[in-house]
Order: sequence, then C-alpha cells, then structure tokens
Amino acid sequence: MRIREDYAGYGKRATNVSINQGLLEEARALDINLSATLERALEAEVRARKRERWLAENREAIKGYNAWVAEHGVFSPMFRKP
Repeated sequence: MRIREDYAGYGKRATNVSINQGLLEEARALDINLSATLERALEAEVRARKRERWLAENREAIKGYNAWVAEHGVFSPMFRKP
C-alpha cells in the first residue's frame, strides 16, 4: 500500500506554533530551517496517521482476504508455493 500526497500545488501559509525555548535557540544556532523541518515532520505524521486509519478501516477485509488465500491459494502461479 502506498499513500502519497503531493502538496506542491499548495501555497504557503503563515502560522504560529509554540516551541520549547531551549530547543528553538539550539535550532537557530544550528541554522535549522524551522519551516522546512516542520513541514517534513508533518508530512511524515500525516502519512503515518492516514496509513493507520486505512489499516483500521480495512482490517476486516484484509483478514477475510488472507483467510481466503490460506484456504484457496493465490490466483497467479508465480506466487503459488509448491
């Protein structure tokens, strides 16, 4: 399963966040781009949450399919076990 969102078509929007002061000072001292770093972290978190949601919503169907395959095998000879 591959979940991919492409946010390239969206513009940027200013927002306020609260960050631990010591962490912020160290990040600035290390010239860390806060916007880019937060964006990457949010993309990863959104991807993980969508995956979790998809798996939860499809758990029964996956379980049913796995049971069917265990009983009947797979369609393609390429994936059949001898």
